Amino acid sequence: MSKKRVVVSLGHEALGYTTQAQWDAVKATAKALADLVEEDYQLTITHSNGPQVSMIHKAMTELRRVYIDYTPAPMCVCSAMSQGYVGYDIQNALRSELLSRGISKPVSTILTQVTVDPYDDAFYEPTKVIGRYMSAEDAEIEMKKGNYVKEDPGKGFRRVVAAPRPIDIVEIEAIRALADAGQEVIACGGGGIPVIEQQHVLKGASAVIEKDAIAGKLAADLKCDELIILTGVDCVYRDFGREGQTPLPELTAAQARDLISEGQFEAGTMLPKIEAAVYYLKKVPEGRVLITSMKKVKDAVKGKGGTVITA
Repeated sequence: MSKKRVVVSLGHEALGYTTQAQWDAVKATAKALADLVEEDYQLTITHSNGPQVSMIHKAMTELRRVYIDYTPAPMCVCSAMSQGYVGYDIQNALRSELLSRGISKPVSTILTQVTVDPYDDAFYEPTKVIGRYMSAEDAEIEMKKGNYVKEDPGKGFRRVVAAPRPIDIVEIEAIRALADAGQEVIACGGGGIPVIEQQHVLKGASAVIEKDAIAGKLAADLKCDELIILTGVDCVYRDFGREGQTPLPELTAAQARDLISEGQFEAGTMLPKIEAAVYYLKKVPEGRVLITSMKKVKDAVKGKGGTVITA
């Protein structure tokens, strides 16, 4: 079994924004992941799915417009579809890359459901924008269905869904079993399929889960040695995007919370990554979090870049 167990969270840059771009992107992503395997990490990989689930939602909606007998696919189904096809590309690219290096290890994708609270405040204030631009008439139809929409001035309207907090990863024992066996696992893609538990039945929720939030929970549930969050910047910065921005090579969880209180991190970009780090370190205080870019991760795991956060 590998010496270190790690959850790796992949951002949009690791996957691209279209089907063709994803095929190309995962080849580079697989090289970075294979570098970690060669460093003796056992990987549990989770990933974003924003562009992918939006593409699927748009395609299914347009199919319904052309063929009236088709039933529009709910968000939970679109999320499941995105998990399947993104996982398919990642696992095949990683398997191929490992074999090219003389490493024979199984790579598996687990279709993962995550329970959410039906009374989560996020359902009353949806924030995640998805799908195609709509006309005012189409937006009105969506609102009559009980869905939320948001206007982007000059472009049109788009559907907005809730982003509730994750409660439990339904398939965590299956994920743990494969990780314990030293396999490379892809799970909780796109934050997982959000479901609401009603007695013994799991019902899909019209929502998406923040993928960084589920990465922190997944790493905590598996009691991983490390959480690696790959994003579009090489490290975390103070005053990011402003004159005199300062890289932060090391942080404690307390310092990270202080920076959150100062408003240093933008919602939807770096903030959920820092919150995930703090959550994981509270549950696994002996662990560590590395935030860096994919191109820098090979050096960063050796202490030559990125931002390391510890309890």
